[in-house]
Amino acid sequence: MSYFIRGVIFVVPIGFTIWVLYGTVHSVDLWARTQLGLQLPGLGLLITLAATTFLGFLASNFLTRQAMNWFERMFDSLPLVKLLHGSLKDVLSAFVGDKKRFDKPVIVDINGNGTIKVMGFITRENLEAYQQPGYVAVYLPQAYNFAGQVILVPRSAVTFLDTPAAEIMTFIVSGGVSGK
Repeated sequence: MSYFIRGVIFVVPIGFTIWVLYGTVHSVDLWARTQLGLQLPGLGLLITLAATTFLGFLASNFLTRQAMNWFERMFDSLPLVKLLHGSLKDVLSAFVGDKKRFDKPVIVDINGNGTIKVMGFITRENLEAYQQPGYVAVYLPQAYNFAGQVILVPRSAVTFLDTPAAEIMTFIVSGGVSGK
């Protein structure tokens, strides 16, 4: 049974990623064949990369940004779509967008005497709007999961790390088994 569980842990993330990528590229390939009459190997991948880059350019361009914002507002007005779209956008933006949120790795002294510590990322340095002056918001990702916990701690309980954020995230999400 443990081999099966290990197999699932190995196969599911890789399989899901391949399935999404393959489905996207295959759909674009099918469209290119049926609508444009083009049958070139790798064309679906090339079109997918070019279209993604072009949409990124449009989203950054002053003239088209308003249209893209309107499109997003339309998505955000639909209840279930808003949940999915907003959550995905926030998570992706937190890691790779202009407004990266997981770029300040810290260690938090949980019990005040240094014997229990957790790693996380400061996501907000000023909590006066929530009547918590002197506190910071720290996001604690969960191992093997795309979830986490936000805790509010005194700034004095936080030690900033001089380690790349991606390395800390890998360490946390892997349950402490990956990394240096």
